[in-house]
Amino acid sequence: MRVLLVVLLLAGTILPAYAQESTMNKSERYDSVLVPYSAFNVYAKNATLFKLDHEHVTNWDIEMQNKLHYTNQDGNTVVRLYEDVNAPKFIEIGMGGPPDYRFWVAVNTPEDGYFIIHDEKHLGWTPDKLITATHSSSGGLTVSVGEKEAVSNLDIAGFTMREFTVSGMNSASDPPPVDSGAFTFSIISGDPSQNIIFYMPFMVLAVTLALIFVLLKTKNRNSEEAKKIPETKPS
Repeated sequence: MRVLLVVLLLAGTILPAYAQESTMNKSERYDSVLVPYSAFNVYAKNATLFKLDHEHVTNWDIEMQNKLHYTNQDGNTVVRLYEDVNAPKFIEIGMGGPPDYRFWVAVNTPEDGYFIIHDEKHLGWTPDKLITATHSSSGGLTVSVGEKEAVSNLDIAGFTMREFTVSGMNSASDPPPVDSGAFTFSIISGDPSQNIIFYMPFMVLAVTLALIFVLLKTKNRNSEEAKKIPETKPS
């Protein structure tokens, strides 16, 4: 029992210590951009470009909060995610204004060109819901509005986020789509294998196996000691 107590104490001290250190992932990168409303009052060919401070390789999560005030019913909020703005590969996430609140996701690739993956023409999004986009090497691309998935596990042959553009006008002659508000774009990325919490299940398994081993050894030893005790016959 004394050995079992030692193992339990080690499990109770080492695992929380590793969990605390797990927040220190040297591969983690974070960028946040507050996009002013004026950046959307341009035609797509003159889209406003934002270069990120960090390169976000493969495994990344994006959050977008649209708090723009629309003045043109035909206006949109179009965000294009790029590896290289000069290359013909991008992910497009579009949000139409009220009252329809259209929401769409499209992909442009050198092989297949531009194609829409998801298009919800009525109440596809609302300003109170976060728009999230997640990409991983194993799961591909997933885009959600609040808790609802619009695109799930789409294979786009890898994607490293370096820059994005925004626009809102369907043609150069359109009136500006928004007149106030802001759009928040945040992205975080990192290699999960460089985070010690990635190995926590293996640590828990090792501790569990150690506990089972100690219990079995203790049980066997007690059984052997019981056999050695001579039986006393009544006089």
